[in-house]
Amino acid sequence: MDSFELNKIIAAVLMVALLVIGIGKISNVIFHVDKPEKPGFAVEVAQVSSSASAQEEKIEEKVDISLIMAQGDVGSGEQIFKKCVACHSIAKGEGNKIGPALYNVVGRKIGSVEDYKYSNALIEYGKEWNFEELNGFLEKPTAYIKGTKMAFAGLRKEEDRASVIKYLNQNSDNPVPLP
Repeated sequence: MDSFELNKIIAAVLMVALLVIGIGKISNVIFHVDKPEKPGFAVEVAQVSSSASAQEEKIEEKVDISLIMAQGDVGSGEQIFKKCVACHSIAKGEGNKIGPALYNVVGRKIGSVEDYKYSNALIEYGKEWNFEELNGFLEKPTAYIKGTKMAFAGLRKEEDRASVIKYLNQNSDNPVPLP
């Protein structure tokens, strides 16, 4: 291949490059678009009143505990409670483990076992362990009472929570009548 043919190839490549650049410049002149001063669009969002969101939360909080408790079974609760025995004792007279002893827990004031060091969140909660409180707490302890030390993920199924609550209620000197 001689130098003349090499020059033709280089010239063709340069012409194509100039043609592409030239077409881009010409199209910018023909189809000129003014750029906005502030890029983007303003999206208007309607503000939801806090009272409406508070009402929605209250609706979610109201749970018919009698329907939930009807799903439970003491025998299943005993089996499910085996997840809890690593941290809690259930038999009368047994002491605390990593978590407080749970004998007589239904009807007891939250955070009231004398020889157990509760988190401040549980001490300040100020309610007692009834069926509704246990149901909410067992679903997801860290979400139900923020600041609790209990690192249990929770029981998602209502039937499992009801079964464990019935089992806890049975392990008491004075079981609370079921709703």
